Amino acid sequence: QVHLVESGGGLVQAGGSLRLSCSASGRTFSFYTMGWFRQAPGKEREFVARIRSSVSITTYADSVKGRFTISRDNAKNTVYLQMNSLKPEDTAVYYCNGVSTTYDNYWGQGTQVTVSS
Repeated sequence: QVHLVESGGGLVQAGGSLRLSCSASGRTFSFYTMGWFRQAPGKEREFVARIRSSVSITTYADSVKGRFTISRDNAKNTVYLQMNSLKPEDTAVYYCNGVSTTYDNYWGQGTQVTVSS
C-alpha cells in the first residue's frame, strides 16, 4: 500500500500563489507517474497536471497552463504544484495521484485551495 499526503492548501486572494506538496511513502517513487487533480463543489474531478518518472516530462490542463508548474524531488519522495496567478475558478480540493509501474492508482486525501475575489 502506498500512502500519499497533500499539504500546502489554504486561502489566498486572486492573483496570489500557493505551493502544494505531496509526500509519498514507498521505495519506488522515482518510477511513478505523478499528477494533480482537483474537484470543485458540484463538479467532476478534473485533471490538472502530470509529471512522468525520472524523465520529468510534464503535461498540463489548458486551464492552468502557464500559471501552474508541477515538479518532483525523487530524493524526498515528493511532488509539488506551484500555483501562480490564482483565480477564483481554481477553488477546489486538490488531490495527489500516483500511478505505479504495474498501473496501480493511489490517491491522497486532498487539500483545500480557496481563492477569493
